[in-house]
Amino acid sequence: MFVQVTSTHLEQMIHEAACAHPHECCGLILGEGMRVTSIQPTANVHSQPATHFEIDPQALIDAHRAARGGGTQVIGYYHSHPAGPPAPSETDRSSADGDGRIWAIIARRTVRFWRDLPEAFVPLSYGD
Repeated sequence: MFVQVTSTHLEQMIHEAACAHPHECCGLILGEGMRVTSIQPTANVHSQPATHFEIDPQALIDAHRAARGGGTQVIGYYHSHPAGPPAPSETDRSSADGDGRIWAIIARRTVRFWRDLPEAFVPLSYGD
């Protein structure tokens, strides 16, 4: 599987991760199918933001409401790993829904994409 994403969106995620460091950044990936059309940074409202993330529930509700009203769909989520690799952690695996959405994980100025499937996260290739 292939995620279509621009270098501008990749740089935006890397920038968000750098600005949030030493905490995890997080946000929404908006688009259509496997094509990213925009990135929406959100607040990380987790009580331990250095090692966990939780997307602001109101931002998520608002994005889904906008999508139902004809706006861009929420096709996934992104977050950073300030002290780990750009791969799903045990915490990520335990909190994932297996809903098929895209997850982007940023670490060490690198973005990696994953598909959250019921049985496991599957790596995705990406490019313009």
